[in-house]
Formats: sequence, structure tokens, C-alpha cells
Amino acid sequence: MTTRSIDGASVPLLDAARTAAKQAAVEAAATERDRRITDVSAAAARAAGAFALGVRRSDGGIEADLSTRARFLAELGRGCPSTAWVAATNLEAKRLLQIGTSDEAYADAFRDVDGVVCSSARPGTAVREPGGLRISGRWSYASGCELAEWAMLSVQLPGEGDRPPQPAAVFARTRDLTIDRDWHMAGLGGTGSHTLIGNDVWVPDSHRLDLPRIAAALSNIAIAVGLFAPLWGAARGALDIVVDVLAKRTSPNPAHPTLADSPGARRNLAVAAHKIDTAERRMLAIAAAVDATQPGEVLVAKERARLRMDLIAAVRECRSALEDLLDLHGSTGLDSSNPLQRYWRDFAVGSRHVQFTSHVVEEDYGVLLLGIDEAPSGML
Repeated sequence: MTTRSIDGASVPLLDAARTAAKQAAVEAAATERDRRITDVSAAAARAAGAFALGVRRSDGGIEADLSTRARFLAELGRGCPSTAWVAATNLEAKRLLQIGTSDEAYADAFRDVDGVVCSSARPGTAVREPGGLRISGRWSYASGCELAEWAMLSVQLPGEGDRPPQPAAVFARTRDLTIDRDWHMAGLGGTGSHTLIGNDVWVPDSHRLDLPRIAAALSNIAIAVGLFAPLWGAARGALDIVVDVLAKRTSPNPAHPTLADSPGARRNLAVAAHKIDTAERRMLAIAAAVDATQPGEVLVAKERARLRMDLIAAVRECRSALEDLLDLHGSTGLDSSNPLQRYWRDFAVGSRHVQFTSHVVEEDYGVLLLGIDEAPSGML
């Protein structure tokens, strides 16, 4: 079993995640209020290995497979989905850096394997100069940017002659950028997904990423599973709250002293729990299918589309379960002091990420099932 060393002791990785989740849960309200992960939550996640999950063992990381990463992030998300989301986005940024950086940039990126790397796909501009680029722009949705030492940023290179503008990506120090604390969302408020701002920031050629190499090795399915895991954790965290409260809440039916005494309430709880359990099985089955592929092997498009359909189904199951749980708990679950409403809002925002755009996934699957001569989207 994969382990993590904490205070000199070897601890099973998922146990470490559960310990961090408990600490992050205590800090969750402050995390949301401050619009960034608190220092206590960040330290707990770091100690558990949350920021080194995907880093190679040879570099001092954990190098967990997708199944283990999903389980870990799900457990962390049960305590604080915002903390788990930053861990998930950091993980994906580091995985891309491992694929597409030079030796010099790689050494910078993984000098601290437990450090945080943020990223943004919003394109900035770049001007070529001898030895590197001058980049400028506003890079939004940079989750965890206030914790990060480095940022992976998209830019557009100007066209030259007959060559049109080209996309590129760079690896820049966050100390060379400023932060516009403009992240004001209904959910995942604690991710600190603010906007990074740069004006003529120098990036050497050594810190440009090799996009063709990344594209050849990229697994959008793995990214989607990694982002879904904290959201599944939110649904499971909501279930934890409702299970705990049913024996304490008075039933609206006078025939039953508490909701736990009500056969109808017990049935509704079972249905909601089963939806969450089913979503977990889907998530782990998708992860297992990805883990089973050999290095260099790519699942056929129809199979990738089917797996993406399974993940969309898992999103819908959790979303439906959360509504069931709120109905069961009653309106006090939406009081601002109740963590239940935060889990609900975190899931509502996170599940609208582009990776979970259901109509695109469904279009892809339909095209492939019918053998229509039409290229599927880049989401596969």
C-alpha cells in the first residue's frame, strides 16, 4: 500500500488523506471566507502528500496511479472540497510539467516536490526576444495561486510571415506576477482561483513547454477523474452530515419522534447514499481502465467517449443525491452556518467545469456510435 511519512512515521496514504480532511474541515469556513486555503489546511494537505501525489518517486514524490489519486482526493474533499480542488489542479499542472519541460525548468519545478504549481489556460500574449519571451496578460481561474511559487500559463505567439499565431505555454514564477483577488464564486470559494497579471514578464526559452509532447501524452479522462474526485468528496461529506443529524432531528410526522424513526426518511437516505456509492464505483472503474493501459497505449475513441459518458453519469448521480439530502435535512441545511450548504455550492460550481460539459461528451459519443464522418471534440 502506498504510504506517506508524517513526523517520521510511515502512514498509509488514504489514512493520511483522512487526517488532513479532518483538519481541513475545521478550517473550511475560514478557507471560504478568506478565498484561499488557510495555512493550517495547506500544511495538513502538504503533510499528507496532497501536493506530491503525481510526482515521480525518483524525484521524491509519491507517483500514485490514477485510482489512488482519485481515492485520496475524494477523501480530502470530504473534509474540504476547496482544498482537494487545489490539490487536484496542482497535480495536473505538475504532471504536464513532467512531460513537457526542459531539464532546467524541471529542476525548478520539482525542487520542492510538495510545493504548489497553479495554472491557467486563458491565453496571454508573448513577444519573442533573443533567448526567451516577454509575456503579458490576465490569467484567470488560477486555483491556488496565492500558495504557488510557479504558474503554468498559456500564451499566443505572434505570427511570422505566412505562419499564423501559435499557441504556447510557459512556466513562470508567481513572484513576477501580481494577483487580482477577483474570485467571488458561489462555490469552491476557498480555491483562491484568482487572476494572475503580468506585464512584459521575462520567461527564458528553457521555461517554455513542449506542447506537442504534452498533447501526445495527455489524458483528458485522467484530468476529468482527478477533478471529479474532490466533487465526489463533497457529495460524500454532505451524506456524512445528514447521516449524523437524522437521529437528532424531529420528524415532521408526529408518528415518528425523529427522522431516523421514519421509514420514508430511511428510504430516501438509502437512495441518496446509493447514488453516491454508484458514482464512486463509476469513478474508480474509469480510473482502473486508465491505469490498465500500457505506456504509449491510447484507448480507442469510442471507449474514451464511453468512459466520459460514465463520468457524466456520476456527476448527475451526485448532483441528484445532494438535492435529496437537502430535502431530507430540511431548510436548516441551507443556513450559512451549516456545512451542508457549502458542500452543495462547491459541487454546483465544480461540476460546471468544462471537463464535465455533458452535451459535448454526448455529441462525441453519438458521432462515434453512428460512425458519422465528423471529428469528435478535443475533450476525448
